[in-house]
Amino acid sequence: MDKPSIKKGTIKRLMGYITKNFKKQFVVVIICIIISSVASVAGSLFLQQLIDNYITPLLEVENPVFTGLLKAIGIMVCIYICGITSTYLYNRLMVVIAQGVLKKIRDEMFSKMEALPIRYFDTHTHGDVMSKYTNDADTLTETIAQSLPQAISSIITVVSIIFGMLYLSPVLSIFVFIFTVITLVVTKNIAKKSAKYFISQQASIGKVNGYIEEMLNGQKVIKVFTHEEKAKEEFDKLNEQLNEDMYQANKFSNIMMPVAANLGNLQYVLIAIIGTVFAINGYMAMTVGTIVSFLQLTRNFSHPINQIMNHMNTVIRSLAGASRIFDMMDEEKEKDDGYVTLVNIKKENGEIVETQEKTGMWAWKHPHHDGTLDYVELKGHIEMENVNFAYEEGKTVLHDITLYAKPGQKIAFVGATGAGKTTITNLLNRFYDIEDGKIRYDGININKIKKADLRKSLGMVLQDTQLFTGTIKENIKYGKSDATDEEVIEAAKLANAHSFIERLPQGYDTMLTRNGAELSQGQRQLLAIARVAINNPPVMILDEATSSIDTRTEKIVQDGMDKLMEGRTVFVIAHRLSTVRNSKAIMVMDHGRIIERGTHEDLINQKGEYYQLYTGAFELE
Repeated sequence: MDKPSIKKGTIKRLMGYITKNFKKQFVVVIICIIISSVASVAGSLFLQQLIDNYITPLLEVENPVFTGLLKAIGIMVCIYICGITSTYLYNRLMVVIAQGVLKKIRDEMFSKMEALPIRYFDTHTHGDVMSKYTNDADTLTETIAQSLPQAISSIITVVSIIFGMLYLSPVLSIFVFIFTVITLVVTKNIAKKSAKYFISQQASIGKVNGYIEEMLNGQKVIKVFTHEEKAKEEFDKLNEQLNEDMYQANKFSNIMMPVAANLGNLQYVLIAIIGTVFAINGYMAMTVGTIVSFLQLTRNFSHPINQIMNHMNTVIRSLAGASRIFDMMDEEKEKDDGYVTLVNIKKENGEIVETQEKTGMWAWKHPHHDGTLDYVELKGHIEMENVNFAYEEGKTVLHDITLYAKPGQKIAFVGATGAGKTTITNLLNRFYDIEDGKIRYDGININKIKKADLRKSLGMVLQDTQLFTGTIKENIKYGKSDATDEEVIEAAKLANAHSFIERLPQGYDTMLTRNGAELSQGQRQLLAIARVAINNPPVMILDEATSSIDTRTEKIVQDGMDKLMEGRTVFVIAHRLSTVRNSKAIMVMDHGRIIERGTHEDLINQKGEYYQLYTGAFELE
């Protein structure tokens, strides 16, 4: 979980999205804000002339003529219309900018997420990641669309008002400045306390979302084990922490606005009293118009400051969210130093020739430092030599793993949960990189192979199936996006999924949602196998691929799998030992070590660990 904090440079980085992608629009926004602010101040200053030059003289004559007054009022109306129009325009533009920035950030977040290593998702809950896309991004939009223009407008307005007040009365202006400093000191101390809790609030929201997501996925398990009360207790703890953070943050933020407003009201009253005393006694050439105009400027001076205080909490919350978003975007991408690529080939006179045609034949294109180039035909020959691996430094989970798998061979891994079986397959895909030793693919160190090309040559069927929203046909084509309908049907037949698909109302065009909830677990697994089959990989990894299928369906799937495995290198992880009897070699693993290896018959004759497991003396945990 991310440590709650606002990193330095967050504001600058956020502004970079605006100035880089919406520079012209933002310039127009600034111009409109200046016009709006100046119009507001100009209207307040014009009050002095309206009162002293037009209204007061009319009170002193018997037959007043209102022509001049009407013209002055007309000028004043035009000033305010300019201000209103400018305000409307910059607010509309800021909505466009805010949504554009949000889209840009979400696009970059998703692109970065797709480039992150599996390790990141193993250490961050899905709910916390989702919170960055939703809660954190939404608060960011609110700040850009509302708080940012208000802050800029307030700053420009305050500067304009300062010049206006100094023009009207330098003495009263000094009094206002002193009072404003007092207000800022008070509100700053309140905002500092509020900021700490707003930062914690964003992190707590991520934790709550992560827990909810976990509980939603585990509802069946929760109910089976009658764990509802315990789940509620855990949620109450997280929710209580969120409630405390939100309470503390809003407690101080709700204090800030009334304090600032009441200090502004007190300042307004004192200015009115002092101005009236000056006017009555003829000090500083003070007039009624000057007092009214200055009071208007004073009110306007307090208003933008109050607005800044009011938006301060939103800004702090959004900056905390932005920091969390940028933390994710700053995560190190999955490293890939590979330079060996997978290319289509054909053979001419016994020689391998690279081609753009889809021949169904592949080779590793291996450039060397001396400028020479080799083409190594893709066979699926896998070697692991003295491999050691640890997920965390100092906690080795694989020890000195050595094995060889030739094309067409089926290699099985058996052993208790946590023995290291799945870890080996994760290393073959380079989801994680080994600490020591070597893994070779067709004689090439897999660290030299580009990860995308390496994974393209591997097919993987997991115990937990993952189907995507879309038709059955689209889900099968996920393994090969340019596959024809005939290839889709052929792959489904190979996985023995064709018959049940044909019985569905829309057949291959049946829409799937919620990870294929419309289908049984066995049917979902068959589609996952068909998705691999359509890619026709030379190496297949089956990680408990049939564990969720009933015995009858398993026999059907196994027949299809046997056809699919012909001529391919296959790695099988299974708890059902009956499914690995025909393996070329069975590796018995315990605590990250291979303790036995051989064929089914060899291991039975040895009467070791495998024999104990197979005969039921021991059970896999």
